[in-house]
Amino acid sequence: MNAILALVSGLLFGLGLLLSGMNDPAKVRAFLDIFGQWKPELMAVMGAAVVVFFFAFRWSKGRSQPFAGGEFHLPSLQRIDVRLIVGAVLFGVGWGLVGLCPGPALVDLLSFRPEIIWFLLALIAGNRLAHWLIGPARS
Repeated sequence: MNAILALVSGLLFGLGLLLSGMNDPAKVRAFLDIFGQWKPELMAVMGAAVVVFFFAFRWSKGRSQPFAGGEFHLPSLQRIDVRLIVGAVLFGVGWGLVGLCPGPALVDLLSFRPEIIWFLLALIAGNRLAHWLIGPARS
């Protein structure tokens, strides 16, 4: 059951990214260009995701375990520190420069475009470098 739920969830996520255009770097950069030729269409995608997650999260709080079994992994971070801010800024800069975040980049991996492959390789290298230099995320 868990494997089927994971497969269906992944298919829905990938299909949603493709239908909304979140995997198109030009469209994402146009969304981020608020002082230029701003294209606000992707706000609907983000807004819908927040609304769906809000209700799903509220519903899950009344359950003793996740729908697919196992245990809940709730966030334990309780403070905003320099590490979080620097990480968020670096993520935002990377997102703005490339126009992709990791989820859409993984969806685009099967396009076999060299820039997507290089982006994902650099993302993994940056992640491992940060893990080695700074250590794993702390709660």
